[in-house]
Amino acid sequence: MHLHFKFISALCILLLGTVSGLNSMEPPVSREPPFLLLLNDQWVNMQMEGMSLDEKIAQLMMVAVFPRQNEASKNSVIEEIEKYKPGGILVMQGTPVKTARWINEFQEKSVVPLLVAIDGEWGLSMRIDSTMRYPYAQTIGAIQDSTYICQMGRDIALQMKQMGIHVNFAPVADVNTNSQNPVINFRSFGEDKINVSKKAWYLSGCMQHAGVVPVAKHFPGHGDTETDSHKELPVILHPKERIDVVESFPFRYLADQGISGIMSAHLDVPALDPSGTPSSLSKKIIDGYLREEIGYNGFVVTDALNMKGVRTNKGNAELEALKAGNDMVEFVPDLQNAIVSVKQALLSGEITLGEIESKCRRVLALKRWAGLHLYKPADTKNLTNRLNSPYYEVTARKLIKSSFTVLANQNVLPVQDLANLKIASVMIGDDRISPFQKMLDKYARVDHFVLGKEASAREMAHLRKTLDNYNLVIAGVVGINLYPSGKYGTTEMQRNTLADFIRDNNVVTVFFGNAYAMKHFENIHRAKGLILAYQNTPLVQELAAQLLFGAFDASGKLPVTIDKRFNLSDGLPLKKNGTLSYTIPEEVGINSVWLSRRIDSLANLGIGNKAYPGCQVLIAKDGNVVFHKCYGYHTYDNEQEVTQENIYDLASLTKVTGPLPALMKLVDEGTVDLDAPFGNYWPAFKGTEKEKLPVRDVFAHQARLPAWIPFWRMALDDEGKLSHEVFSSHPTEHFNVRVSNHLYMNENFKQAILDTIRNAELLPRRRYVYSDLSFHLYPEIISTLTGTPYEKYIKSNFYRPLGASSITYKPYLHFPLGKIIPTETDDFFRNEKLRGFVHDEGAAVLGGVSGNAGLFGTTNDLAKVFQMYLQKGYYGGKRFISEETINEFTRIQFPENKNRRGLVFDKPLIDNSKNSLKDAYPAVSASKNSFGHTGYTGTMAWADPDSGILFIFMSNRVYPTRENSTLYNLNIRTAMHQIIYDSLTP
Repeated sequence: MHLHFKFISALCILLLGTVSGLNSMEPPVSREPPFLLLLNDQWVNMQMEGMSLDEKIAQLMMVAVFPRQNEASKNSVIEEIEKYKPGGILVMQGTPVKTARWINEFQEKSVVPLLVAIDGEWGLSMRIDSTMRYPYAQTIGAIQDSTYICQMGRDIALQMKQMGIHVNFAPVADVNTNSQNPVINFRSFGEDKINVSKKAWYLSGCMQHAGVVPVAKHFPGHGDTETDSHKELPVILHPKERIDVVESFPFRYLADQGISGIMSAHLDVPALDPSGTPSSLSKKIIDGYLREEIGYNGFVVTDALNMKGVRTNKGNAELEALKAGNDMVEFVPDLQNAIVSVKQALLSGEITLGEIESKCRRVLALKRWAGLHLYKPADTKNLTNRLNSPYYEVTARKLIKSSFTVLANQNVLPVQDLANLKIASVMIGDDRISPFQKMLDKYARVDHFVLGKEASAREMAHLRKTLDNYNLVIAGVVGINLYPSGKYGTTEMQRNTLADFIRDNNVVTVFFGNAYAMKHFENIHRAKGLILAYQNTPLVQELAAQLLFGAFDASGKLPVTIDKRFNLSDGLPLKKNGTLSYTIPEEVGINSVWLSRRIDSLANLGIGNKAYPGCQVLIAKDGNVVFHKCYGYHTYDNEQEVTQENIYDLASLTKVTGPLPALMKLVDEGTVDLDAPFGNYWPAFKGTEKEKLPVRDVFAHQARLPAWIPFWRMALDDEGKLSHEVFSSHPTEHFNVRVSNHLYMNENFKQAILDTIRNAELLPRRRYVYSDLSFHLYPEIISTLTGTPYEKYIKSNFYRPLGASSITYKPYLHFPLGKIIPTETDDFFRNEKLRGFVHDEGAAVLGGVSGNAGLFGTTNDLAKVFQMYLQKGYYGGKRFISEETINEFTRIQFPENKNRRGLVFDKPLIDNSKNSLKDAYPAVSASKNSFGHTGYTGTMAWADPDSGILFIFMSNRVYPTRENSTLYNLNIRTAMHQIIYDSLTP
């Protein structure tokens, strides 16, 4: 190695060694390609001894196969394998199982096992459909933590080995310094040579460590070209000094790390070879520059020899490539002629037998290292499922989340202060509601709009006017092409529309596409918030929506310079704010197949036994919703399926969702004293024995209050029918309390209810008795203490800031009835099917607004309330309740009385962990610090701060009658709850 290059190599290692923030996980460094240790292996020697000259030459050839094609194509390849015995095959388009079967058949026909290669820059999906797609290199270039880049390399290796593939023609190690590059571009990790070098090694080194041969491409560097080598020969006009320190820098670093393979590119590089010979065919560049000057002694293979940029006039590119110093040539168009041309060159002395045998030995050693001496055919059983294991998806998710790059943030990200925002979303470049928009719905109430790439000026003007009604517009820009032609495929409409929106509105923009394309959007930098997402897939869209609301951190940095507005390494940090995220069970260490199978079994058991017509199950772990599934129908008619958007009667979950957060806030503020007499807050109790009941005792259900009072029965006449003095079938001036769809109550009857509570006799002794009575009073107490109507108070202080806009009393006023799950067909009081009206009679006679029942909401919105509790009163960047107060309300208050209750919250049975599953409540494994509540209609919510588990079960078990106790008899909720804990066991 020349002294000049020793210095450059040392500088390369020094520079890379000083990079911080990119070293959380790195592959082991071998300093020399590991296959070189096997050059004199017994198996290698045996193969060499048994080969003819033609077979040795053929070992240096790799032919392309196309499993997407028909049997005739396959048979043609088999015939070629049997006749000429090539060293390897390059797999092009196909499906997983068919491709693996073809590979198996080809291997069966080959005397020496074939080296099977593929272009898998973003995994198998680059060539094989129905497989996991990892992010493009430009996306990876934005990531600041190597952990999941390394894991991506391992994943890809494991997937390829399952397919019977041994070589990955990846990663791209080109430094993309030309934004107009028509062939590399997004396939590069970026324009910074150090970043490219490190990322290429994380990926290739971990791939190599997992047993697949990585081949870095395209040496000496394809990053500054404006032509496509598939069509013509690109020219690199830089002087050698520049090539030494930029273009070839990553390859030199990879060589020093011990990468097994490097691919030679088809480039005209006058500074290295002034003859105009393509670099892949140039002895000066391969043997002289790569082998001697840089000192690389690993496996060198050409880029595809069917490309127009390399074909010679004589049609002997294969020979010229081998003479130049390549060990192998790929995508050989005519195998017979290639072998003949090499044999003729041997006769003429252009190439020596020693050179052929040396290359053949290196190819065989590579096969030996890849395990082909113990070849076994690929197992195709469940192959597609195995290649799409959720554990691979976890890697993809982590990579995408780590790549998001925040380029502008005028205090709007993450999106918070939801109570004061009216939000619209617009997809610019699409004509239908996107996964991005659907995910936004999980966080807040958002009105959605779309504007196709070729929308008319009239459509654009109408939408601009509509958006004036919103104070935040979330604009997703899609329809961006990967390559630069035609301004990356963007339209004037797209560019002008976004510019107008940003000028006229408060806009947060998410750009789903190649980073370079942003230069064509004139004032995108003036958006209040700007996130670069790099790609446009459903998963990227969903995760981008989560990032907007603070579900995880953003730490990406621009891997390229876009223009003067957006420079290399730009990127603002964004911290998560405690809002829910949505992922798959494997991301929190739970096996999704195991979990789904067991939860599905219990849910369907309930449906099969008519415990309920349908249900929903939501499971979160550490703030990550990992399971949310719907089962069955609204009713036993099986006409309307349960969906995540359906709204349930929360029943007694109202206690911990409605008055409770308000009461805790009032305790925080010192307005309510837990040890003060209840009469301080309900003056009507003055002069009664209830006056001095401690608030703590009332909240803990041991204040001697009766369990419940059937108030509606007080309004029956002598014949046992509803009194006309109290109830009416239609509203009037005084019959203005709506009880149900066809029943109205005299407003004066409310006082009778309150008087009845006041005069109710206390139970003889102080013990735990679950009582609804005080909860009927809390809405008025809260209104009085806050000076704000109860509903307005809880919505403005809790539901709207939480983004839980579906939680409400009287849902029939706010939602279509078809969206609301029906409860009982009431045949004794209201005499109608209840849908959108509270099931509980006590809450019903209070007009549907009570502290014991009356709230409705979606499962997802209820989860937000409980996740806030689980996070000690913090959610979405806002402190709702102090940690001290949460801790006080969620602890057992009177264990000495064998009262398991917290303050309003329910708690596990005393010594619950000693119970059998049948006798436990809730799950046996739920910690003593866990808390929650159940609802009479068949609902349950339970949070466990020790394990981070949140479990929500929603059903309408009372449909069509409350007499149905099958849900309890089957113990479905407790059994499901226990399954979650069991899923955490290694």
